Amino acid sequence: MAFEQPLSAEEMRRVLGAIMEGRTPPEEIRAFLTTLAARGETAEELAAAVEVLRAHVVPLPLANPRDLCDTCGTGGDGQGTLNVSTLAALVAAAAGVRVVKHGNRAASSRCGSADLLEALGVNLDASPAQVARCVDELGFGFCFAPRFHPAMKAVAPIRKELKIRTIFNLIGPLANPAPLAFQLVGVSETRLLRPVAEALVRLGVRHGLVVHGTDGLDEVTTTAETAFVEVRDGRLSDGRLNPEGLGVPRATLKELRGNDAAHNARIAREVLEGRAGPAADIVAANAGCAV
Repeated sequence: MAFEQPLSAEEMRRVLGAIMEGRTPPEEIRAFLTTLAARGETAEELAAAVEVLRAHVVPLPLANPRDLCDTCGTGGDGQGTLNVSTLAALVAAAAGVRVVKHGNRAASSRCGSADLLEALGVNLDASPAQVARCVDELGFGFCFAPRFHPAMKAVAPIRKELKIRTIFNLIGPLANPAPLAFQLVGVSETRLLRPVAEALVRLGVRHGLVVHGTDGLDEVTTTAETAFVEVRDGRLSDGRLNPEGLGVPRATLKELRGNDAAHNARIAREVLEGRAGPAADIVAANAGCAV
């Protein structure tokens, strides 16, 4: 099958299903991923691809699967900032939001969400039942992507070899093992705002916010304006946020830079202990949008 033209949902399910089940030669997987990345993925393709991942996911046995939220970015913004969405998830959970955080180790940065949480003492090897218990009893749990999406092993070597953003960077944040009602998604390019938002509608998210900082961050930024597309009960609206409107001072990218897991964990503890400053401001801005 040629991939220069958009695929229907059924075509995407068939192609990606074969890849996940190990029935596709590596050279065809490479062609599929590079062609989609070059032309841009549609909302229909993204939603269908997420459905395939969900069909292969390890279930999360929640006692109460209602009103769940996640904060996650596509990554790839190349800015090397702190783990904003992960800290925002913790703050939102402390404010009473039921959060199922979905994430992985670093790909393009030095510290991914899993690296940070591991440095803070979170057990990445927790079973699905243990994660579900954390969500049910504490209002926060972390789903380590490799544990819940074992079928992704089929494409891991090829993704690493290609060294480009692929559809998997986009559908990873959308493929949370839990049935989300609310979602804050950061994207690394303006052109991704609407297709990702439209995919959230197709996937049944009740209220979502897809954001992109005009400084390049895949977060609600505090250094510049943030473009967004909001999803609410199947309808889309777009707009812009600025730090002043969110009640926080403007920062510089230098003030938001992260480093390795040990460094980011130290900053995380300072933020969670109430230390004011640029790191706390951007975390508060994102947590506020999640809440």
